[in-house]
Amino acid sequence: MIHRRNSSPALRAIALGVLALPLVVSAQIAPAPAEKNWRDANDAVGQYKRGHADILKWEKENMPAAKDQEQAAASLSLMTSEDAVRQAWRAHRELVKPMNRIGDANVDLIAKGRWTELDPMLQRRVDDLDELLEVAVQGRKAWLQAVAARQVLKQHRDAQDAAEAGNELGRRMVSVGNWSKLQQAQVQLAQSSAQMNVRRAQYAATQAEAALIKTLQLTGMHTAVSLPERLPDLPAQALSSQVLDGRAAAIAAQLPRAEGMRSGANARLARQAYLSSHALAMSAREEVLKVREFITEETVLHYNGMLKSVWDLLGEVSSQSQAVASAIEAQRDFWMAETDLQWVLQGGAPDSFVSLGGSGGGEPAAAAAH
Repeated sequence: MIHRRNSSPALRAIALGVLALPLVVSAQIAPAPAEKNWRDANDAVGQYKRGHADILKWEKENMPAAKDQEQAAASLSLMTSEDAVRQAWRAHRELVKPMNRIGDANVDLIAKGRWTELDPMLQRRVDDLDELLEVAVQGRKAWLQAVAARQVLKQHRDAQDAAEAGNELGRRMVSVGNWSKLQQAQVQLAQSSAQMNVRRAQYAATQAEAALIKTLQLTGMHTAVSLPERLPDLPAQALSSQVLDGRAAAIAAQLPRAEGMRSGANARLARQAYLSSHALAMSAREEVLKVREFITEETVLHYNGMLKSVWDLLGEVSSQSQAVASAIEAQRDFWMAETDLQWVLQGGAPDSFVSLGGSGGGEPAAAAAH
């Protein structure tokens, strides 16, 4: 987490201490007072999880030229997937009739993504229910993509902050003769790579937001959307194969024989995507991120003990940000797969199912059998 304490005297003192780091970076040739300043700076930096990355970010943000005013809040607020679903329905006046037929309680279940609680008999009793569900799917998936894209963008910006901190320290070390330009070129290349990743992530976030607005048929009326900072948490346990099979059989029984067979084929594909994406997302959260957090904490401790260099620390900050971005993509993939599964278990037929490659949650992996 980035700490922003613009008025903190302690943080301001730390930032000033970092400005002096290139002068004392070579401990074997530094005089005693400089060595003490180095240790004092290290002790102070250790109070902040991302070390010099946080400090140089604070320094950058507190320069007069960097204090830009915040943009005005977006007029369209979609803080939950339910908000997106209900907004999508508003653009389709023809859906009022099936909504009235199924009643407010069932409408709420669909809007909140609790489709497995719906009575399978609704498929036979309510015309246009499939369209009501399809519009809900489109709104929910567009919302998931937009939230995840913004969340990933933040992680790439954190990695860029670390790369910029490394390049800035390298530049200062070159200026006082402690580093060669070749050494700085390496960290400058890392910063350029991080900047490219941010640009890609920014483009993806902008496109996802535009796609959400288009899906809700609000193009020309809204150009920005207020979204939550993060995706919903993963469920601790995925639905069991037995529960999914039972639900698939129940809905197939309500459909004509040919449709029921196609629904069963879709259900098998959707179930595989759902269970696989849940396992991958849980592994990313419970294994990869926990190990990465341990490595980061140990790197900070070794850095504070002067057993690791600032470059080790900044490199680990960047690696952790990348790992978090990948975990967010896996989490997004799960919710996309879960949405498709709920739709299939109501007789829906997606054109494709989510890719689990970790790069594009909306890319098709296998065509649905319909």
